[in-house]
Amino acid sequence: MTILDDDMKRVIKEQSLGFVATVCPDGSPNLSPKGTMAVWDDDTLIFADLASPNTMANILVNPVVEVNVVDPVRRKGYRFRGRASVHRTGAVFDRAVRSFEEHGVEANRIHGVAVVQVERAVAVFSPAYARGMSEGEIVERFARRLEKIHGWKIERQPETEAEN
Repeated sequence: MTILDDDMKRVIKEQSLGFVATVCPDGSPNLSPKGTMAVWDDDTLIFADLASPNTMANILVNPVVEVNVVDPVRRKGYRFRGRASVHRTGAVFDRAVRSFEEHGVEANRIHGVAVVQVERAVAVFSPAYARGMSEGEIVERFARRLEKIHGWKIERQPETEAEN
């Protein structure tokens, strides 16, 4: 059974930033952004350990993780729950390092990889959609916000039917 559908894969590929929640040995939560989030196969996610000693240590003690990947402009994304494993050597590690290198990550920066076997995936989206806002309106509001915060001028493409 395939868990990751085409839209989930698209969002992960476009964003590559996922927030990984693990549980510390004392039971407290640990939430950490991972800028190397990628699809490994139809049921599996992977990310590199570039500077993630706490996340990787937590996975070794308790492999249950949740990963959130959200498009901040469209305010839509996915929540993935599953079990992770840590690989610092071996065939999985070597294959992952080659894949990350193809996407511009220097091999010497990779201390290990976490492979997340996804057991459950659900969509997440802004409550603005439930209030009747279209995707185009939400994107426009985000663009205006960036203009206000950063002074960026963002020209929007015309809305398509898919955004409504």
